[in-house]
Amino acid sequence: MARFLIEVPHEAKTNECALAAKILISTGSQYLARADFGCLDGEHKAWIVVEVADKKEARFILPPLFRPRAKIVRLNKFSLGELDEILECHEEQPLEEVVSHGQAEYSPSPSA
Repeated sequence: MARFLIEVPHEAKTNECALAAKILISTGSQYLARADFGCLDGEHKAWIVVEVADKKEARFILPPLFRPRAKIVRLNKFSLGELDEILECHEEQPLEEVVSHGQAEYSPSPSA
């Protein structure tokens, strides 16, 4: 299982905030009931962290209304050793390129 951050934006209107929160929380999903919101700080989004197989599965946790605008990000952790190796061997390449082309061996550290 991988960890994903789901970011769900909504309109910056009081009724839209309340409606988005009510829809997410009332689904009965253990994930959505624990959503964090940024509305009171002017950031009109909800964030949910889930452990599922892939991005598609993460997206389908959401009610259909929110799926098209949701951003799904796979989360990872680095050990200091992994970072030292990446910095030493791949000074000028973007990290995504290094990891996706198999030039650096990367396996996520177990979550704490």
